[in-house]
Amino acid sequence: MEPFNREGGADRTKSRPGSAGNGSSGRVIVIGPYLRARRGDGDAQTSSVRDYEAQIEEAAGLAGAIDLTVVESVIAPISQIRPATYLGKGKVEEINGLVASNHVELVVMDCALSPIQQRNLEKAWSTKVLDRTGLILEIFGRRAKTKEGALQVELAHLNYQRSRLVRSWTHLERQRGGFGFMGGPGETQIEADRRLISERITKLEGELKKVQATRRLHRAGRQRVPYRVVALVGYTNAGKSTLFNRLTRADVQAADMLFATLDPTLRALNLPHGGKAMLSDTVGFISNLPTQLVAAFRATLEEVLEADIILHVRDISHEDAEAQERDVEGVLRQLGIDPDADGGQRIIEVWNKIDRFDPEERDNLRNIAARRPPERPCFLVSAVTGEGIDALLSAIEVRLAAKRSTLQLSIDASDGAGISWLHRNAEVLNKELHGERFDMTVRVDETKRDIVVSRFAAVPHGA
Repeated sequence: MEPFNREGGADRTKSRPGSAGNGSSGRVIVIGPYLRARRGDGDAQTSSVRDYEAQIEEAAGLAGAIDLTVVESVIAPISQIRPATYLGKGKVEEINGLVASNHVELVVMDCALSPIQQRNLEKAWSTKVLDRTGLILEIFGRRAKTKEGALQVELAHLNYQRSRLVRSWTHLERQRGGFGFMGGPGETQIEADRRLISERITKLEGELKKVQATRRLHRAGRQRVPYRVVALVGYTNAGKSTLFNRLTRADVQAADMLFATLDPTLRALNLPHGGKAMLSDTVGFISNLPTQLVAAFRATLEEVLEADIILHVRDISHEDAEAQERDVEGVLRQLGIDPDADGGQRIIEVWNKIDRFDPEERDNLRNIAARRPPERPCFLVSAVTGEGIDALLSAIEVRLAAKRSTLQLSIDASDGAGISWLHRNAEVLNKELHGERFDMTVRVDETKRDIVVSRFAAVPHGA
């Protein structure tokens, strides 16, 4: 018989491998306290049971990403959030029984808890409690490999910890002595901890500003050569890194896990007709992505802000693919990128993992894609098998070419400096020697078009 939910309705509890035995390391219960829409609220979207199950599976996957053993996952729909414990009193008592019977060392709440709620739940269950933000921060802390990634994770973690410095422990109430000959009671331990964290945050922010300055220099260097930037974005585990490897023949870590890639990577992307671009792989997005992480990883995500084309990679085989699409677009808007700007010309949708469908389902997907507006196309690909990759590369090339002008010019063969400048600042499509002059066809960015026209008397191609 399913446990009865005091808020109305039955909970769905799933047992996990490893539930047997006593005192295993890293044993965790995942709780999904998902808020139901109230009756009569026509604007609110009521989550279905299937939605709840997708959310709890994702939360369990997050826990598994840092090698925790999920012994049970419990869906606990609630009608309102309780200020003290988030959950109702009856549900808190019920979960306390699960914690004791399963010898659990950690409870993960798939929601954002206030410091007071977290403290009260830890006291009620006599175990550590971690909310969604804290769990994602733990994953990022393990996955950050570069100095930049480590700085960003530490900054996000400290901002999170600073809000958690409530009087959970008696040592935070103790006072330190006054400084020097000054009187007064001195500062409490909680004030000292806050001060130390604030000092460290200030130092990290200074170091990250240096990282941002370095990235700006790198981008300025790329802008001096005819390479455009294509950035991969998408929900975590959508297959971005596998697609990155397929497009660039790189060997970036790609695994069937959440947040397998954290640190950004750039590689050269060879286009069908000999052109090149830079492809950037970025951290995956997720629903309810903590604002601390969006702020801390802004230096990394600036590659997306500066990209000429954004490839939105979707796991089209996932049952919540549409919800994931909305989550990714929400994060892009947080970064200041409007997916609908310029008629959506900056973003190309990539429906990945079509190898998971049978031929009839693929035909159905192709029919759906064919009915989309011409200005908002999508491309069906399999990063694993390579299906659809050629069509995607051609679309990238066409979209990049639309942002550049093709010009014809004639230049004296002895003008080595001019020829060298063109090779550095434009894409040379054709170059033929006639007598003592080179006839050249070049493709140039709009920002440098006037320079080429005035310096080399260039004219539009075909004119």
